[in-house]
Amino acid sequence: MTKRLLLVLCLFSSGLFAAVPQAVDFSLQDLQGKTHHLSDYRGKWVVVNFWATWCPPCLDEIPELVDFHEKHKAKDAVVLGINFEDVEASYLKNFVSEYLISYPILRGDQDHTEPFGSIDGLPTTYIISPKGEIVSQRVGGVTRAYLEDFIAQQKTKMAQKNKV
Repeated sequence: MTKRLLLVLCLFSSGLFAAVPQAVDFSLQDLQGKTHHLSDYRGKWVVVNFWATWCPPCLDEIPELVDFHEKHKAKDAVVLGINFEDVEASYLKNFVSEYLISYPILRGDQDHTEPFGSIDGLPTTYIISPKGEIVSQRVGGVTRAYLEDFIAQQKTKMAQKNKV
């Protein structure tokens, strides 16, 4: 091996030369048949929430996600709910109406969870940066306050990074 190759390998293994995060994308249909692409939301924070109607913690967080979405959708962030079960569309539409879910509900496929990898529990929430990069994954319920605090911290880190 050449000295240059050894130096590059050392830099990668030491973390001094890290890989640049890559923007992710997916496309799924909502309950009305409209296709949503994650890239449609570039420039905003996107909360991607995998959930199911039979999941008690998922049901507990729905009002929090609705509150967050309503407060931020016109400004800086949106919620995309990915239903992660095999149920009839009519059942899911009634459920969404009954729970007053105002954010888009997309039909997920348990066999294809790209770009997120395997979903190990429900609910699972990913936070995507305005650049389209996954910046957080959380298994378990989230609250509006948690999402707002996390995004505020990320904005502060980004601002500090840009000053350097």
